[in-house]
Amino acid sequence: MANGVWHTGYEIVVHLTHADLGHPKRPGLLEEITRPIGDRDRQLLECLEHHEDGICQAEDEGRTPWMAIRRRTVDGVTTLVAAHLPLRTKATAEESDKHKAMKERIARTAQEHGLSADLEARSDDGRIRTDVLIAGPAGKVGWEAQYSPITAATVRRRSSRAVELGITPLWVTSDGASALIDRAPWVLVDDQPWHVIASRKSMLVRAGARNLQEWRCDENSQRPCSGSGGMRTCGGFHAHWDLPALCLPPKPTPQLDELVVTSATGSWVPMRIPDPREPRLTARMWVPEQDRSRWREIVGPPEPEPDGMDQPDDGEITFTGEELDTRCRYGERTHTFDDTRRHRATPAAAAPHTWTDVPTHLYRIPRQEQRLVLAPGERQQAAQLLNCPPWHIGPCAGCGTPINRYGHRGHHACPACRRKVREGPTTSTSHGS
Repeated sequence: MANGVWHTGYEIVVHLTHADLGHPKRPGLLEEITRPIGDRDRQLLECLEHHEDGICQAEDEGRTPWMAIRRRTVDGVTTLVAAHLPLRTKATAEESDKHKAMKERIARTAQEHGLSADLEARSDDGRIRTDVLIAGPAGKVGWEAQYSPITAATVRRRSSRAVELGITPLWVTSDGASALIDRAPWVLVDDQPWHVIASRKSMLVRAGARNLQEWRCDENSQRPCSGSGGMRTCGGFHAHWDLPALCLPPKPTPQLDELVVTSATGSWVPMRIPDPREPRLTARMWVPEQDRSRWREIVGPPEPEPDGMDQPDDGEITFTGEELDTRCRYGERTHTFDDTRRHRATPAAAAPHTWTDVPTHLYRIPRQEQRLVLAPGERQQAAQLLNCPPWHIGPCAGCGTPINRYGHRGHHACPACRRKVREGPTTSTSHGS
């Protein structure tokens, strides 16, 4: 990839490795060339080799000589790189048919369930146009059916504008490598012909919808330890957002039509989960409302409310000062740039969160130090009654009565105390029971 581009407006070479871009008298040049494609002339920046020789190898691979400037972070170092824009900017006839069928299906489903649905809804200020705007008890949901390529910057911009107008964006795509994934609330469906999309055949949400899984990592757990590769148990507490089919026990995979309704009624809600290992990375998903409430109960203060977009990495740009290279290196796999798109919709999108122990505030029956004082024969008698060895006998955390507390099927509290919890104001089950 050449480390410079030709600016067709000023007829100058832009040096991407220089702090002043090679033009100290143009202080606003960086902001100008990094503006979203939709906000500037598409032919503003040109491949240097194409400018000098009239052709470049990108044109043989279905790309144009026109360029976009991106930030690229490798090993913690952020630099500017140039990328060729695709040759095709408009949806094909097939993509247009799928797009139209998806919009009509979403609107039909909403209206059949008593929700209002407007196709191609324009905001009062004319800033945005939503494919299908659905209004329900939980507010407005703006569905965007995306079957053609789109840039991350466009997704961020359109989603941000929707949120400013009180609309929750919901992008649906059949492309697992689409740039919209995890840039805004989204779901992935199977790639189907337009007539299948328009029919009443069920369409499953393959990714973008998850359920909360939480477990104590001990020898009784059905799940492997997420931190040790399943080789051992850590004794800690894990919480993980998993695909419904991978939950224990498995949960039904939501259907697209179901999400059309539940996203508007508030039964399913959007979530934005930072990666515990790298907070700048986030996963976006739709989850059951009760799972979101439980998550906030586990982690404490709620995560930042979805703002419609993830900001690009604003790390400080490093300018290496390298000499100008005018050769077009499109398609070359280098340490600096690789044009091959990765599959963004992965089962491991939300990393597991781990605590060294079950957070104390999760226990409905308070954890407290209690001593069990028993006469020599009373411990043996309790063990016979509970069908466990005497050394498994311990005090109930609620009332102190002898229970099988430390055995394979031990509990944190006796049945009577656990029953009080279940019949109380919350239906959550104690982790100690």
